[in-house]
Amino acid sequence: MKTSVFISYAWTHDAYRAWVRLLATQLRLLGYTVKIDAAVEYGSSLSNFMREIAEAERVLMIVDENYVERADNLPDSGVAIENRWIRDVFTDMPEPWLSVLFVDNAQYKLPAWLADKQPKGFNFNSRPEFNQFPGIEQLDDLWRWIEKLPADKEHALSPAVLLERRARLERIDAMRDPANYANPALKGRVTFQYDDHSHYTVGHGEYQFKIVFSNRRSDSVYVYNDAGLKAVGLVARPDFDIAAIGEFLRPGRAARPIVGQRVVLMNEAGALCVVTIDAVQPEINAATYTAASVTFDYEILAGR
Repeated sequence: MKTSVFISYAWTHDAYRAWVRLLATQLRLLGYTVKIDAAVEYGSSLSNFMREIAEAERVLMIVDENYVERADNLPDSGVAIENRWIRDVFTDMPEPWLSVLFVDNAQYKLPAWLADKQPKGFNFNSRPEFNQFPGIEQLDDLWRWIEKLPADKEHALSPAVLLERRARLERIDAMRDPANYANPALKGRVTFQYDDHSHYTVGHGEYQFKIVFSNRRSDSVYVYNDAGLKAVGLVARPDFDIAAIGEFLRPGRAARPIVGQRVVLMNEAGALCVVTIDAVQPEINAATYTAASVTFDYEILAGR
């Protein structure tokens, strides 16, 4: 299970609270379990919530100047109550357990009880006059603390490299989405790069057909019954009777149409689909790469 992180902060103003919530959302998107102090009504379940602090693998104090004021001078405030809970278990916890995120706190002030403890801190202060704002570098430092990685980044990958890798993975996942290789209509025309996906799906429901292709030669492809079809057959005569097209179905695995020829498919429901091969593009592995593809028209014979 991913690391649990307890976040303590002061409700300084609405925009500040929204910023903290956004940070918590970012941590959740990374897979962490995030507990927010503001989610508890003080006095209702304090013992349970205090136990959550003690059981958290990481406690993050987001400390602005208002947080320090409440912790030190407003003993009945939620921040002060939380600080007493945290202080009570602090000495029993390993050193990396607690860290401080400084924001709107240029002097790096800490609650009085914590001032001599020298907790690890992250500088999230903004200096608009110098166009300096917290960003991915600070988030990377925070992530390293949560993951118990050393602060020394000598062997670390940069955030830019990590994001570039993530983008590559996401692009491939998006390309693999089956929705890219489907047309629910009963009739249509498709160009399909068949090395990109295992099959192309046409139709829907009882009239659904998953068509598998592979290269045969420059003007021909294999059409298989591998993806749940019951049978496939080459329509060898151009003057066929559509009412008798099922007669072309064969028990074998594949048909071998050339450009201009048709194949008939039968699915598990016994429905029929006629596919016409309009064009075949072999793979060209040269300076300009061209993927292998097949262009076909199809018509699902609804009601037959």
